[in-house]
Amino acid sequence: MNEADWGCGCFILTRNFVSFDIIFSLLAQLNRRRIMSGETKEVLDSNYGQNDVIINRLIDKMTLFDDNLMSLVFGQNIETTELLLRVIMERDIKVIDVRGQDELKNPMIGGRCITLDVHAIDVDGRHIDIEVQINAEGSHVRRARYHSSMMDARMLKEGQEFKEIKDSYVIFIYDHDKFRKGLPFYHIQRRVDETGEVFGDGSHIIYVNGRYEGNDDIGRMMRDFHQCRPEQIKSEALSKAVAYYKEKEGRGAMSEAVRQYAMEYAKEYAKEYAKEYGEEQKQEGIQTGRRTEIYLSVQDGDYSVQRGAEKAGLSLEEFEKSMSEAGYKIPEPV
Repeated sequence: MNEADWGCGCFILTRNFVSFDIIFSLLAQLNRRRIMSGETKEVLDSNYGQNDVIINRLIDKMTLFDDNLMSLVFGQNIETTELLLRVIMERDIKVIDVRGQDELKNPMIGGRCITLDVHAIDVDGRHIDIEVQINAEGSHVRRARYHSSMMDARMLKEGQEFKEIKDSYVIFIYDHDKFRKGLPFYHIQRRVDETGEVFGDGSHIIYVNGRYEGNDDIGRMMRDFHQCRPEQIKSEALSKAVAYYKEKEGRGAMSEAVRQYAMEYAKEYAKEYAKEYGEEQKQEGIQTGRRTEIYLSVQDGDYSVQRGAEKAGLSLEEFEKSMSEAGYKIPEPV
């Protein structure tokens, strides 16, 4: 990757989007033997200085569409979370608790868990999940349904009535226009088909068009989301929060978040590579055994050298060289 490739953009190692040029620059040190032996952490640690340079360059180019940065800026800051929610929900909202990268475990054995980019709870007990999404791979509409159900499942304690469940909001801020209508928001609610009336079960899904450029609050907010330099962000609260994690004391926390995700990705890559490598080794073993059988047949005179070369799929010259290097005797021409 050359210097021109490092403009503002979502290159970072996030669950949204993994730039393979970048992740593999962190993993380039992992040769086959060391991957297979599970030395992922040791290899990355041994190249700490080189990786640190890469990570620092990445952080400089991050925007709020990168969920590592977004989760820190909003997930530990009630002020910025309230600001974002006021713009999206178009009303005042009082947040009493907010967490970044909040993992919700599935109680079912083997069930899929999720990690919310930002999980906020307001003064009325409403649960709000805020997600940023860059690419289309993680944007299936049923994902919103699943996120909503995982939050709902944690709202009632034993003995509580169903009517006590609070409203839930799942908000997806996309780096593209999900429904391609040019609107800033798309609000999803259940309705009664026959009457068109809102069902009113308290479940809300909102898609935000990250490419919307209107001269209003949401347009300005989305422009701020695309900026990689704090001084380019117009909102004072957001600019201050981003600067903290990019330029001040929070830089260390940001570096560690990126490093940890790189480590997790490396481990997953190692597992997948081990599977592929194991199959590759199996096929190589079969091929080696077949070649050995051919070499022995030629050496013992059962095959001519020409026939052996044909069986091995090699030219006569290549076959003789291969057989000789493997330690087998090539019969003298009759």
